[in-house]
Amino acid sequence: MKKEKPLLPRMAATATLAPLLAPWLTVQAQPSAERADRRPNIILFMVDDMGWQDTSVPFGPERTPLNERYETPNMERLASEGMLFTQAYAAPISSPSRCSLMTGSNAARHRVTNWTLHRDQSTDLDDAEVSTPDWNYNGISQVSGTGHTFVGRTFVDLLRASGYHTIHVGKAHWGAIDTPGEQPEHFGFEVNIGGHAAGGPATYLSEQRYGHDAQGHATTPMHTPHLERYWDTGTFLTEALTQEALHALDKARRYGQPFYLYLSHYAVHIPIDRDPRYYQKYLDRGLSAKEAAYASLVEGMDKSLGDILAWLDRTGEARNTIVLFMSDNGGYATGSYWRDEPLYTQNAPLRSGKGSLLEGGIREPMIVRWPGHVAARSRCDRYVMIEDFFPTLLEMGGVRHYKVPQTVDGKSFLPLLLQRGDPSRHRALIWNYPNVWGNEGPGISLNCAIRRDQWKLIYNYKTREKELYDIEYDLGEAHNLAAEHPDVVRRLSRELGRTLRRMDAQRPIEKASGKPCPWPDE
Repeated sequence: MKKEKPLLPRMAATATLAPLLAPWLTVQAQPSAERADRRPNIILFMVDDMGWQDTSVPFGPERTPLNERYETPNMERLASEGMLFTQAYAAPISSPSRCSLMTGSNAARHRVTNWTLHRDQSTDLDDAEVSTPDWNYNGISQVSGTGHTFVGRTFVDLLRASGYHTIHVGKAHWGAIDTPGEQPEHFGFEVNIGGHAAGGPATYLSEQRYGHDAQGHATTPMHTPHLERYWDTGTFLTEALTQEALHALDKARRYGQPFYLYLSHYAVHIPIDRDPRYYQKYLDRGLSAKEAAYASLVEGMDKSLGDILAWLDRTGEARNTIVLFMSDNGGYATGSYWRDEPLYTQNAPLRSGKGSLLEGGIREPMIVRWPGHVAARSRCDRYVMIEDFFPTLLEMGGVRHYKVPQTVDGKSFLPLLLQRGDPSRHRALIWNYPNVWGNEGPGISLNCAIRRDQWKLIYNYKTREKELYDIEYDLGEAHNLAAEHPDVVRRLSRELGRTLRRMDAQRPIEKASGKPCPWPDE
């Protein structure tokens, strides 16, 4: 095996891990609620727009000033009790990541390559030189019949069919308004609290009824539904969703079956409202008002994680529950799309942020805790992709044989968790973002990219520029090595182009000629 480069530590687990038990065997943990099905409970804790550095947990080779800024003690606890992934990737925008999570298909294949909202309406902004492709702006669906939609069966529905009780709390963002995919119930969730077509909250404030007027009518598509009991109570949105998740867990425990909880917070997405529980202390430390508000959002999210972990401890479910932590794209650290919103965070040492195919836009904080299977304080420096959750969660839930209409591109990262193999070795990761998001900054819009081992190639459809980085030695992507390694550029360009065509991916159209922009290998 090739000797590892020193940038990121290798997996450092020292304990011998117990083998993955088949679902028909009794696990060591004994939950207090008796049930015949001993398969593990699964909780996926998803954060919105959380950057790699928006935490006191260092996911890089060393602590940074940003790690000192934020207080996330429950993330620290989770990392101390499980495995921290230093190279977990997603798409640069919410909907592509979340649709890949649910279907296991790469965004180049499912073609939901930008964020979704209104039926039959693209969210792309205009570009003077190219037109964006006619992508699947209606999102994903489990049934055919809606145009501009990718049809696939979700892992949630497969878990439900196998005996799991399935709970959704928070943000969904898989399908446009008035399409089958707008509601989580369509995808196999038996419980849905707060999820619908919108990809962000109107407000986190109960005084504004989370986007409803005095008569209870939604004032914006970005309203958060199902939380009427918290209106005008002073309950911050993050806390309201947490309380609902805890109520749903109490109910689930009485059912006597394993549960899957998807707690998908709207935090830390804009608007950057102040969480009054934590805001003042960050002001007192000298942060600007906007920075302090963002830090309060981060800490409120972490408090939610702590409440979930405390529930698992209190009920005796911790030993038989897998907890996974992930974000859907990089932190909002590129030029402000909302012109009155000054920037309030960054992803350094990573470059750029949300909307970009540079590391700051796609590298995410990820932690997995599975008592008795995943060694505490272990660290994985191999890369994984958001679509990998699909086969992994099914395997964790004992669902090993299934039939779905879509092609599953994801690979189970269970061998990494159990330290039994390396499915990422020599694997190519693919991104396709032929869209115009509307933000400003390096690496944003009209790009595709490939990562294989240490090398990463980014190709701009519009300018035809190619950037090549050695990620293991140049985490901040400061040195474009394309001119120095033309052989690597040719090889990766050929693989990227062939893979995109094989996935039936889309590309922009040149307005002047009416022809598609060249593939990276043309």
